[in-house]
Amino acid sequence: MCSAKPKSQQLTMPKINGRPVLQPTCNRVSSLERRNSLKKSSTKSPANSPPVSPKLPSPRPPAIKRGKDVNDTEKALNTITPLFMTKAINEVKKSKKSSAVVPVETSLLVETPGSIAAARREQVATMQEQRKMKIAHYGRTKSAKFDSPLDAAGVVVGSTREQKRCSYITPNSDPIYVAYHDEEWGVPVHDDKLLFELLLLTGAQVGSDWTSVLKKRQTFREAFSGFDAEVVAKYSEKKIKSINTEYNIELSLIRGVVDNAGRILEIKKEMGSLEKYLWGFVNHKPISTQYKLCQKIPVKTSKSESISKDMVRRGFRFVGPTVIHSLMEAAGLTNNHLVTCPRHLQCIALASKTPSLAPTAQ
Repeated sequence: MCSAKPKSQQLTMPKINGRPVLQPTCNRVSSLERRNSLKKSSTKSPANSPPVSPKLPSPRPPAIKRGKDVNDTEKALNTITPLFMTKAINEVKKSKKSSAVVPVETSLLVETPGSIAAARREQVATMQEQRKMKIAHYGRTKSAKFDSPLDAAGVVVGSTREQKRCSYITPNSDPIYVAYHDEEWGVPVHDDKLLFELLLLTGAQVGSDWTSVLKKRQTFREAFSGFDAEVVAKYSEKKIKSINTEYNIELSLIRGVVDNAGRILEIKKEMGSLEKYLWGFVNHKPISTQYKLCQKIPVKTSKSESISKDMVRRGFRFVGPTVIHSLMEAAGLTNNHLVTCPRHLQCIALASKTPSLAPTAQ
């Protein structure tokens, strides 16, 4: 009979697909030895474990409780002393010497976390007070007299506050352009010949500049017979071509001036003069604007558009809204000098002296 093996020596063999698989027995460790090794490893700390860092003190200052003595608060504040708290601490030190109790603001000593905000609030309050003072005294300085002489840079001489010309007049501007600004631009014009001339100049300066047009002003006067509408309206084609060759003026511009002269004669028959026709659109009173910057001045307005539409309907040429707006500025129908320019009030004074030519009721 075969002796049966003890149960402790019977080992379970692994199976794959129901078949036992043999394995070497040299690597097997008994369960008792395995348990003992696990107990020993649990008692020892691992060799590669990082050391535990000690607890560092908190960087925040100790909290100051209400009701403590001033000496305790001074000790706590010695750790952190911002610049805005030096004054309060000096007052505490003086109170020790004089043995008198000095009232200290609680926003500086007691409420340390909010003291920065309190200082900021004081700063904002100071800035607001300064701003109110500036607003209260805004515009109270004495303005300069507009009849004072001007120097070469366009500044009023002997004034308490500098009054400059319109900003497009610079020290580099041509003298002929500066003279036109100081003597003619914005001055009310009531002469038909001068209005006819300004109509030509404003149309010719489109795509060019005022300085170039003003330099040709005498040439235009000679070519168009002093802007006599009755003479210019009778120019023949031969006369137009001779003006083109002699004065080097574009044919389209010459023909436009001749056509406009015929339209002016029609207006004279209907209304009496070109002056009454143009000034009737503004009720025979110049429009005075209050611009402080040249960038704010428009290139055309609703008034110039309405005048342009009526003149186009009558057969005029070179009378777009921009050209008519420039004509209104040049002829004084509108005063677009800046309020800082000395000519602003001077043109207003000249307009008040000019007698109104509005038709009177009979």
